[in-house]
Amino acid sequence: MAPSNFSPIFTCTIVYSLLITSILLLTQTKQGSCSCFKSIIGFGDSIADTGNLQHLHQSDPPLFFQVPPYGETFFHRPTGRCSDGRLIIDFIAEYLGLPLVPPFYGGKNLSGGSSVNFAAASANALPDSFFVSKGIKIPNANISLSDQLSWFKELFLPKFYRKPSELKRFMEESLVIVGEIGGNDYNHALLQGESMESVKNFVPQVVGAITSAIHELIKHGAVTLIVPGNFPIGCLAAYLTLFKSSNQNDYDPKTGCINWLNEFATHHNNLLKSELNRIQKENPTTKIIYADYYNATMRFLRSPLEYGFSKGGLATCCGGCGPYDIDPLLRGNQVCENPSEYVGWDGLHLTEAAYRVVATGLIKESYTIPRINCSCASSSKYGLVGLSDQ
Repeated sequence: MAPSNFSPIFTCTIVYSLLITSILLLTQTKQGSCSCFKSIIGFGDSIADTGNLQHLHQSDPPLFFQVPPYGETFFHRPTGRCSDGRLIIDFIAEYLGLPLVPPFYGGKNLSGGSSVNFAAASANALPDSFFVSKGIKIPNANISLSDQLSWFKELFLPKFYRKPSELKRFMEESLVIVGEIGGNDYNHALLQGESMESVKNFVPQVVGAITSAIHELIKHGAVTLIVPGNFPIGCLAAYLTLFKSSNQNDYDPKTGCINWLNEFATHHNNLLKSELNRIQKENPTTKIIYADYYNATMRFLRSPLEYGFSKGGLATCCGGCGPYDIDPLLRGNQVCENPSEYVGWDGLHLTEAAYRVVATGLIKESYTIPRINCSCASSSKYGLVGLSDQ
């Protein structure tokens, strides 16, 4: 069983392994920005949540990410994001020249044509009933991926898009980001003592829930979708502490990450890519983009100094952010002076600086397949070929 002091932080599911790895495969235009998308529609967990959970589950005392030092770097206050500043979805919005994506719950000035985010920290891809049937507790109910789709279909669309022509145009002009999602499904189980062998059996169902959501979004008119894979969870401080081993063969000598956890993340990603290829073939006029969060993250874990992380790839800025101390070895709520020197923020989530590097890899480099040239054309067939997670 996992130590109880780890449970609260998982309320903000990271899903691992490094962050909204995904999106935006958009290559830059001469002006350095892409104008073909007029809005972003987001789904996911704490890697992408811009404030939904804090409005859905207000509590006293507040959730750990609702108090300082969360948000200190960019917003100078907590905003419901599980980091010291901006997330991957924020950097994608900035690249597109769009306002930061507001949460559906608590978001101000939502209107037709505007971006909207349904991601909620601690959300799972599978429905809550799956975990109930297995005796696995989840920290927050009714925020799963299927619940987020219901908010989108039953609450958001009827309010702003009653005419089919208006909905069609909105969906065609929107970049839909599905994830990162799925990491919490594994977190919930692993933290409650489920074996890795047992949790590995969840993977086809988790990927199935993600692909089912993609089908539903395509049915509602989505034309361009970005679907992130999982992070290298074996490199996160929370996992490194929880699964500490005296067997050096469990660790990658180059990075210090736990091999078997990263192999599990790779297994999830490979199955997800296979399913995305299948969906793409079935929907040749839709562009489905895989966001390789895993490798976009691994590059600075292997060479942290090259990317400005002077404290190394595994260091964590917070030794007990907010009211929770996630690491029993780091007491006293110690917070680093300069978060930009660190990859890890709180043991499960990354710093703004790390998320920026991931987003840059998605936007400017080859960590999305296929890449988007911002022509807004989606009439070609695309395939997810040539991508390696190792």
